[in-house]
Amino acid sequence: MKAATASIEMKGALTLSHRQYLALAIPLVISGISTPILGAVDTAVVGRIPDPASIGGVAIGAVIFNTMYWLLGFLRVSTSGFTAQAEGANNQKEMQLSFLRPMILAVLFGLLFIILQQPILQISLSLIGGSEAVSTFAATYFSIRIWGAPFILLSYVMIGWLMGMGNVRLALATQILMNVLNIILDIVFVLGLGMGVSGVAYATLIAEISAVLFGAWLIFRTNRVKIAQIKLPMLIESEPLIKMLKVNRDLFLRTVCLLTMTVIFTSKGASMGEVTLAANAILLQIHYIMAYLLGGFANASSIIVGRAIGGRNPSLYKRVFSLSAHWGFIAAIILFLFILLFGGNIVAVFTTITEVREEAIELLIWMMVFPIVGFWGLQLDGIFSGATEAKSIRDSMILALIVFLLAVWLFVPNYHNHGIWFAFVSFSLARSFFLSLYVSKLTRTKFS
Repeated sequence: MKAATASIEMKGALTLSHRQYLALAIPLVISGISTPILGAVDTAVVGRIPDPASIGGVAIGAVIFNTMYWLLGFLRVSTSGFTAQAEGANNQKEMQLSFLRPMILAVLFGLLFIILQQPILQISLSLIGGSEAVSTFAATYFSIRIWGAPFILLSYVMIGWLMGMGNVRLALATQILMNVLNIILDIVFVLGLGMGVSGVAYATLIAEISAVLFGAWLIFRTNRVKIAQIKLPMLIESEPLIKMLKVNRDLFLRTVCLLTMTVIFTSKGASMGEVTLAANAILLQIHYIMAYLLGGFANASSIIVGRAIGGRNPSLYKRVFSLSAHWGFIAAIILFLFILLFGGNIVAVFTTITEVREEAIELLIWMMVFPIVGFWGLQLDGIFSGATEAKSIRDSMILALIVFLLAVWLFVPNYHNHGIWFAFVSFSLARSFFLSLYVSKLTRTKFS
């Protein structure tokens, strides 16, 4: 895969065919969907326990971790963008520094999460709400998984760096290891040993730590000499460090908006009862799989855009927009048809509880709409990230959040859970629309 991306860079836009784009995108799609599969497996296994509070507890626990980790999601996104640009410019030193700088941040934030675990848990439960039983399960899940915080944040840096370097197969191998191990341990701990929610949490924790150790071994085995040449003054050089921090700041604020929407969404569902919370949790897992699948194409575009900007290649840059729109739209249509034809069967995989299944199936229409209205925003997010132009991503997300809040205020009182999902889809549509308005500015800024 490294050779494929190098070929794209050297030959330019005229030879950037659909086949070459897919050769990069498909492994990234597989890699991308492996992330939500962790949550989906957890939800599906817990769904075999005849208590909707268990599903709700894991759902709330997952929201807490999504909130924590997504806030630090810039560690992957910015690492990938900066690395791809350094690769495009053939700047060997900056390739290594783009890996080491965010590693320091990952460790510091991971340790901070562990130190502050009790305040984080208590504040989160008070904000999200839910019954006493749901909160108890959520606390159990959280208190176990929190010890993996430094490892999961380090994995963001590793995967972002591998993607930016074009080593997609190594990134894919790391995530496949994590998911296969998580699935096996979920089955053993929950269905075999009857450990319930604790088993789910331990399975995920062990899988996360194992994947990071494996990824670290791969990276340092092949880059030991180069990384050893990096000295401390290089790491704290002011200009690139400030640029990294500014991009990460804007991506952080973008994620704050995204997670504000997710927390409000989950909280509204929790206030409508355990069955509604559980049904929404299942649909959110389906949504995550679709979003990350579409994100695979966005990640491919991000890598190529970074290379184009680093190598000062405007033709390649423009070609990416066409390919990203083309394949993003095709993927969205396929997802729409898949939910239309098999949505009920997919829901049945997640739970055997009749009430939960019936409510989730009733809401499947929103899962059909999501990829159609949201795919372009996800593609643009990848393009802007590869260009390390995070300010536009931040601003468009703020506007999308305002649209979401207005929709919640207007539609939830009368349409209840359907109103929540309408607001969710409105957020996705607004994200696509507003970020589109910044495209011409991006082109002028990078190639004027």
